Amino acid sequence: MGTVSTEIAMDEPPKSFLQRFVGIFVSPGATFVDIGRKPDFVVPLIVGILATMAVFETMLAKIGAERIVRQSLEQSGRASNMSPEQLQQALEQGTKFTAIFMHLTGLLATPLVLLVVAGLGLLIMNALFGSRLEFKTAFSITCYANLVSVLGAVIALVMILLADPEQLNAQNPVPTNPGFFFNPRETSKPLLSLLSSLDVFTIWFMALLGIGFSEAVSRKVKPSTIFLCFAGLWVIWVLVKMGLAMLG
Repeated sequence: MGTVSTEIAMDEPPKSFLQRFVGIFVSPGATFVDIGRKPDFVVPLIVGILATMAVFETMLAKIGAERIVRQSLEQSGRASNMSPEQLQQALEQGTKFTAIFMHLTGLLATPLVLLVVAGLGLLIMNALFGSRLEFKTAFSITCYANLVSVLGAVIALVMILLADPEQLNAQNPVPTNPGFFFNPRETSKPLLSLLSSLDVFTIWFMALLGIGFSEAVSRKVKPSTIFLCFAGLWVIWVLVKMGLAMLG
């Protein structure tokens, strides 16, 4: 009976993108089984890019590049050491660069980050656990796991549109991490970097990666084991960011 059930499951048509999108939230295990059987990444990748672009473009429209630059200078403490003329010059130069940077980041950040994460996942599964995953499968799992960021983008858009632009911290606009609740001008940079990194959606993303890669190898490696591998790499990244924040 088990063989027959498996054959029937293999013969079933793959779920639609919408079914997979909902399944990531309500039944990730079964959804990743389907993704592993018929991997695809184009639509979830595009949705992830559009979600990121929506946040960055809305931030530019509502808060403005000049206010974002001013906020950054004030939070770093550099604004207090500048004359009014120096501050104005820094704002003028920074505004042009920031606008271009945010446009490009909104477009390119998601695919670049997901490619790196998929590559790390492939390295973990094939080099560490001896699996034989293909990159297409790893990238599909990563792109679908990233769909939780769409919910994060919705929360960010609501915050940006409803909050006072003068009060909203453009570098951390959503209350999904402890860093949101600390004053960036009064909190040490390394501590703020750490608190901001402890984000609900980052942990959720890694948990989904654990489930997805585990299902891709028929659960020969436990989801918790894969999650801990990603978490270990994430801890290293957080420590690097804290070190850079300390130097800054």
